[in-house]
Amino acid sequence: MKKKLLSLLLVGLMGASIVACGDTGSGSTSSGDSGKSIRLVNGKIEVDSQLKKLAEMYEEETGVHVEIESMGGGIDIQGELKAYYQSDNMPDIFVCGGAADFDNWDGLLQDMSDQAWVSDTDAAYTSDDGVVGFPYTTEAVGLAYNADILSAAGVDPASITGPESMRKAFETIDSKKDELGLTAVIGYYAEPVNLYWSTGNHLFGNYLDAGLDRDDRTYIDMLSDGGKLDDARFADFADMVELFNEYADQSLLVSGTYDQQILNFASGKYAFVTQGSWIGATMTGDDADAYKEAGNFECGMIPYAFEEGIDTILTNSPSWWAVYNGGNVTEAEAFLQWMAGDEAQEVLVMEAGFISPYKSCTYVANDPFAETISEYTAAGKTSAWHWLEMTDGYSQNYTGQVFADFASGTLSKEEFISTFKQVTENAYAQ
Repeated sequence: MKKKLLSLLLVGLMGASIVACGDTGSGSTSSGDSGKSIRLVNGKIEVDSQLKKLAEMYEEETGVHVEIESMGGGIDIQGELKAYYQSDNMPDIFVCGGAADFDNWDGLLQDMSDQAWVSDTDAAYTSDDGVVGFPYTTEAVGLAYNADILSAAGVDPASITGPESMRKAFETIDSKKDELGLTAVIGYYAEPVNLYWSTGNHLFGNYLDAGLDRDDRTYIDMLSDGGKLDDARFADFADMVELFNEYADQSLLVSGTYDQQILNFASGKYAFVTQGSWIGATMTGDDADAYKEAGNFECGMIPYAFEEGIDTILTNSPSWWAVYNGGNVTEAEAFLQWMAGDEAQEVLVMEAGFISPYKSCTYVANDPFAETISEYTAAGKTSAWHWLEMTDGYSQNYTGQVFADFASGTLSKEEFISTFKQVTENAYAQ
């Protein structure tokens, strides 16, 4: 794989100018008393100031200078990193967003299995090289709900433990829709061009993982083996999708946008919404006025319990920090260990708004979904995001349209199942 990376670099960079980072290189002079310096490439530019604050705190405590280099705004971070590698200018720590990114650096990353933080989280990224990804925040996929609406309808979210109780809850809320001021019970959108990732990745991801231990690969391994699906489990999943089709906002079911979906939920028009915890930032940001007018209602998540007893939500780090094994490994690992500790976690959670992936963290962000995610994490009731391993283009080019056709009524449930199986076999035959 190292040869693969080097060949990609030579092809991709031939004739291109090498991107330099001036005095932020790993060999730059440190301003700390120890004379030691490390450099971190961050992919979340919105928390640049908080990371630089943490770097200053760390330097004050240890004398080690930490240079924060933030990239964002559509920059091809992996492309920049490859340019750094080619010019012998690699950072000591850098961001990777998933399997494809980590594959770029196979054999070049430090195995951090022996680090103390590893036993404090379920979200570390592991490859054949060991633990190579440090998680710094958590995102969750579950059936998000408006707690005020459920309470007014007399529905206890904890009572929704399977298909029958989910249908009963939907029916109860639907019968009181007018008095609750609802447009629909659930904000489920199956628009195939721009929201295929919501249905084809996040919702389908629950078929792959809901209710399973984080290391249980049963259904992703079946999928990877020629596109096989478990007939009984997928049929139960299809029943839930059919329920969503029935109780969704029919005017936007196959045409609505992401922005409309979140705004309508933030406005109190839906009791449930099929989006992840990331919508909390939009609700308290761009949609803050609508959310305030709706009472700044309490939010929560329940599992997508399409089978009785499913009791997990899907959580994962959206990206990780990796340590380059040709850099200052000792100081890089020490910094990451410090970042997993109480002092740094307070800044990351309370100021950067992150939801900590660390079990020992007691801080809860000012985010509508932070508390419920922290509770699921502390209780060990989380499953993995194995959908990240699906074949390229699976949801965008194959299954997103099938969800849309089922939602529009073009396909019956039986046809949805058979068509889904057929396109899946086709996707994995490529």
